[in-house]
Amino acid sequence: LRKALDQGEFRVYYQPIVSLQTGKITGFEALTRWQRPEGILSPIEFIAVAEEIGLIIPMNRQLLREACEHLRSWQSEFPSSPPLTMSVNVSSREFAQPDLTSEIRKSLEQTGVDPGCLQLEIIETIAMGDAEKSGHVLSQLKALGVRLSIDDFGTGYSSLSRLRRIPVDTLKIDRAFILHMDSDPESREIVRIIIMLAHNFGLKVVAEGTETEEHINLLKQLNCEMAQGYFFSRPADDQAMLKLLEGNHSTRAASVGH
Repeated sequence: LRKALDQGEFRVYYQPIVSLQTGKITGFEALTRWQRPEGILSPIEFIAVAEEIGLIIPMNRQLLREACEHLRSWQSEFPSSPPLTMSVNVSSREFAQPDLTSEIRKSLEQTGVDPGCLQLEIIETIAMGDAEKSGHVLSQLKALGVRLSIDDFGTGYSSLSRLRRIPVDTLKIDRAFILHMDSDPESREIVRIIIMLAHNFGLKVVAEGTETEEHINLLKQLNCEMAQGYFFSRPADDQAMLKLLEGNHSTRAASVGH
């Protein structure tokens, strides 16, 4: 892993986040892939080790910088209102770093990205863990102007009363519930309750792991705002995203023309 970091073998892949109302790309999630001579490795193979030995910190700083640079470029080439956003995961190791906020500020300043276009994704167990500590870090990040999202929501068995007291903007529903919502009434009911709860707290919702048209139709019925998953696109490199944006933008231009 150390050698791979030194030799620049980590690649940033992106997965689009799509508005269920308009069908347009509203932003992307940035994800790490390891480009080895024998092929690409998914994060499942190496992220836990990188987290354990602390390498996740330089890896994610590199990812944040590159993702912000691509976002800036895409925003200028494909202007929209609101502008495209970028979601980046914050690991538990990073969340515990005292310089987390200053590092994010530095990346935003160096790349010229508006803080409101960066969405930091923090898994539920970290964001809603130690109330005092996590609340302090989340408040610092919020003061930067970035948006905060709770990732994998529904898997951490958190106290829902805590959700009202932390400064987040978005809930991402864990893919485990989305994948089975078309065949399992219980999963569908959990998704419905999470969406209703989020809206009651003034939060937006992204459904992860959407793979079928049935998933999309059910989520639309439940008034879920956004989705990401293989139905729209597998994670891919910046060139693939550029092509997706070109297609997305031309259909938007055509509909505006009408």
